[in-house]
Amino acid sequence: MQLSVIILNYNVRYFLEQCVLSVQKALEGIDGEIIVVDNNSSDASCAMMQQKFPAIKLITNKENLGFPKGNNIGVAAAKGEFLCILNPDTIVAEDTFSKILNSKNWSANTGIIGCKLIDGTGNFLPESKRGVPTPWVSFTKIFGLYKFSNSLGKYYAQHLNENESGKVDILVGAFMVIKRELYNKIGGFDENCFMYSDDIDLSYRVLQEGKYNYYFHETTVIHYKGESTIRDGKYMKRFQEAMNFFYKKHFKVSIFFKIFMKIGIVLFSIVKRFQGKIKEKVQPENYVLVTENNNKSELTHQLQKKLNIKFIETILDRNRIEFIIDLNSISFKKAIHWMENNKKKNHTFKLLPPNSNFILGSNSSNDRGEVKAFKE
Repeated sequence: MQLSVIILNYNVRYFLEQCVLSVQKALEGIDGEIIVVDNNSSDASCAMMQQKFPAIKLITNKENLGFPKGNNIGVAAAKGEFLCILNPDTIVAEDTFSKILNSKNWSANTGIIGCKLIDGTGNFLPESKRGVPTPWVSFTKIFGLYKFSNSLGKYYAQHLNENESGKVDILVGAFMVIKRELYNKIGGFDENCFMYSDDIDLSYRVLQEGKYNYYFHETTVIHYKGESTIRDGKYMKRFQEAMNFFYKKHFKVSIFFKIFMKIGIVLFSIVKRFQGKIKEKVQPENYVLVTENNNKSELTHQLQKKLNIKFIETILDRNRIEFIIDLNSISFKKAIHWMENNKKKNHTFKLLPPNSNFILGSNSSNDRGEVKAFKE
């Protein structure tokens, strides 16, 4: 088997459904499998998987075991030569895996390959490519110095722009492709970390093996990002623990720097917490249906009735517009590109997954996302 896609889920039932639908399309023509590991969700995620995707392997944990252990459980059941570690709040394009698995991208020294990630508004996510967060690099991040020049921009690997492939140190755990042999050789994700710095640690240990990690810009994946994490007090505590875990494991630093980093981590985690606070949602002034359905008028009528909204035909640049993209008639790849090409401050996007009775999306990289189920 060529590829095993490991999706670790926790309470994101609708996003998981859309993710699996996109992965199924992307695996067409590839000898692959999907393994969903559920960390004791309470939102009917498992019932949905059993009902809609009975042929997909589902592993149900009795408790929330965290990101590293949950993924390691999935990998233990995998058969593929390659592994894709994939968040449930993502959407891949139909050719994502075929492009990345192309033999030209892999050599004896290739470690992990990641790709271009965008949020639910079509904006690039800079954490798609990063540098090792050494004490100095972390300092430039915490205090915003990376914004002033590329020489200070190692945290987000600013030696590459978002549309340029190349070697980077750190890749994000929302989307990683790695050979199973290498994953097992380095011991997989470190289960001493519950979440947040696990991808940094895995990427760094790959570098220590003499391999290189690679950012591949030629395919784009949507990562709704905020959906899988509630940024409350527990989030801040775990974020601090994760950063402390990484520094204690890989760096020897002075007492002075330990104090400095403790203060910095607290400040950084507080900023993250406030970024993730749910803001009052501003309702769009107009809705536009993006579809290639030949019977567009009938689909428009059905959606207007089910969603209690009214679509317009003409895009008005000055007004807040929400685009509803019909994935029954438009490919995942085309939808992703359409979002990238039409991103504007006053534009938001929701997706209508194939053969589904809901739309979903998010309005920023810090937004937890929104699901609207149809009225029957």
